[in-house]
Amino acid sequence: MNDPERTPSAIRISGMRFWGRHGTLERERAREQPIDIDVELTCDLLPAAASDELADTMDYAAIHGTCERIVTQESFALLEALAARIARALMEDARVHAVRVRARKPRLLDGATPEIELHLRRES
Repeated sequence: MNDPERTPSAIRISGMRFWGRHGTLERERAREQPIDIDVELTCDLLPAAASDELADTMDYAAIHGTCERIVTQESFALLEALAARIARALMEDARVHAVRVRARKPRLLDGATPEIELHLRRES
């Protein structure tokens, strides 16, 4: 029996909300505000599917913890810079082929929510 062609799969964690001091205006950094983060990591999930072992996949709690630490302990003027920092941190694991990060500031603009999406891909 032939093995099916291996194609990258994805791990997604959506709806993470953390409180941090991010923004271009002093008043945005004066107090913590909610920042919503979604991440998608492209990686090979077949080893974990075969072994059923956490060591063969990305630890969801560790991904969440990385995002939480960056949002709550670092500060950026732009959501783009925040998302890039998260993406670079998640790409430190060599098993990750690509990362997509969405960052939002809920209801910032008279009830509207600005959102950015940033992609990083490992070079071949």
